[in-house]
Formats: sequence, structure tokens, C-alpha cells
Amino acid sequence: MNGRDEHGSVARQGYQTKPAGPSGPLQTYEGARIPAMSDEQPEPTTDDRDSTTATRDIADVAAVEIITTAAVHLMSAAAVKCGLAEDGPDGAGADYLDLDEARKLITALAGLVTSAAPEIGSQHARALRDGLRTLQLAFREASTFPDAPGDGPGEKLTGPVLPRAAH
Repeated sequence: MNGRDEHGSVARQGYQTKPAGPSGPLQTYEGARIPAMSDEQPEPTTDDRDSTTATRDIADVAAVEIITTAAVHLMSAAAVKCGLAEDGPDGAGADYLDLDEARKLITALAGLVTSAAPEIGSQHARALRDGLRTLQLAFREASTFPDAPGDGPGEKLTGPVLPRAAH
């Protein structure tokens, strides 16, 4: 038997209804809480309007900018995790060293740079490759037991990264 209870929740055999909570009437079925459906359409909120504006704004941004921005975020996070953060009033940048996290970030960056390079052009790709290489070397330097050449973070995508020989 289906019908609505005093809270507007659908009452079905096997379902139990609970009184309205902060998010409206709820139904339960074997412990699952499901909001009751309503025919009313909510008024757009400020957040909805902000979301529409943000969508319109991002549509105006070139793909190259989005890709390079994502790469810069990955680089910044990886640098901090490699212990390269600046010393600040709250302690040394080396306090943030986390090579497991750095490995993941550098590998993700290598995938992004390698796959996006043909699409973003050599000028942008060159700068991103330089940053990636610097992070791979910093990771190697920060490691107590450095990976074998070709086994470092992202090196399966970029090839082995070794320090340049001093002249």
C-alpha cells in the first residue's frame, strides 16, 4: 500500500517514516535515510547563481591556461612534500617532507605534462618539463635511498632523470 503520511513521505510496506528533520521529511528502509520527493521546485539560491557565473567564467578560459594552472598546483604541492617549502615563522619547510605524497604528485604531474605537451605548445611544455625535472631531482636528493635511474617518480613517463654532469 502506497500513500503519503503527515510529513509528505511515501509510506510503503516495509518502510518506516520518521518525523521531519532539519533537511525535511525522511524515510528509512533498513537504516537508509532518503529525503522525501516533492513536486515543489526550490527558488535558485545565491550559490546556484554563483555556480552559473563560475561556469560562464571558466568557459572563457583557454584550455592551455587550465592545463598549466593544474600543473603549477601539482608542482607547488610536490615541492612542499619534497621539503622545499620556505622556512616560516611556524617552522622549517623541511617539516613538511613527505616523499610518499611527493611521489604521487610528481607522477601525476609527469602524466599531465607528457600527455598535454603536444596540445599546449613547446613554449608552455618546455617550462613545465623543466619544473618537472627539477622536482624529480629534488625528490632523488631528498630520498635516503634514491630510486634506480628510471624508477623515480614519473620516470616511466619521462625517462630516467639524472643530474647534469658538472663541466
